[in-house]
Amino acid sequence: MEQDTHDHYDHEGSKLGMWLFIFTELLFFGGLFIVYGVSRYKNGIAFSMSAEELDVTIGTVNTIILLISSATIAMSISSIQMKKAKLTIALLSVTLILGIIFLINKYFEWGAKIDHGLYPGSDVLQQFGNGETLFFGLYYFMTGLHALHIIIGMIFIAVMIVKVRNGKIHADRFVQLENAGLYWHLVDIIWIFLFPLFYLIA
Repeated sequence: MEQDTHDHYDHEGSKLGMWLFIFTELLFFGGLFIVYGVSRYKNGIAFSMSAEELDVTIGTVNTIILLISSATIAMSISSIQMKKAKLTIALLSVTLILGIIFLINKYFEWGAKIDHGLYPGSDVLQQFGNGETLFFGLYYFMTGLHALHIIIGMIFIAVMIVKVRNGKIHADRFVQLENAGLYWHLVDIIWIFLFPLFYLIA
C-alpha cells in the first residue's frame, strides 16, 4: 500500500514537472512570436515578399506529418493501457519515423534556400533591405529551434520504445510515456503557430 502511494506521488510529481516545463517553453516561444509580430509590423512589405520564397507545399506536408504523429503517440498511450505492448512499440516507431521525415523535408527546404543565397549575411539578402534579412534570420532561428525540439522529442520517444520493450513501461506504469506524449504535442502546437506565421500570412 505504501509503495502504491509512493508511486502515485512520483507519477503526479513527474506530470507536474512536465507541465511546468511545457509552460516555460510556451512562454519562451510566445516571446519569439511577439518579436516576430513586432518585426512584421515594422517591415510588412519585406516580410510578405520574403514569405513568397518559402515552399508552402513542404510546409503543408510537414504540418500533416506532425498532426498524424500527434495522433499516433496519443494512440500509443491508449494501447499501453490496454496492455498491447507490441502495438505501443509500433505506434511509437511510426511517430519516430514521421519525425525523421519531417526533419528530412526541413533539411531539403533549408538547403534550397541556402543554395539560392537566402540566409542572413548572404550577398543576395544584402542587396535588399534589413526587413528581408530580419525575416530569414527569424525563420532560420525559430524553425531551427523547433527542429531541435523535434530531435529531443525523437530521442525521448526512442527511450520509450526501449522501456516498453523491456517491460519498464506497462499498463500500470506509463507516466513517462504520457510525458513523452505531452512533449510531442508541444512540438506540434509550436509548429501550428510557426506554419501560418511564416508560410501563409502574406
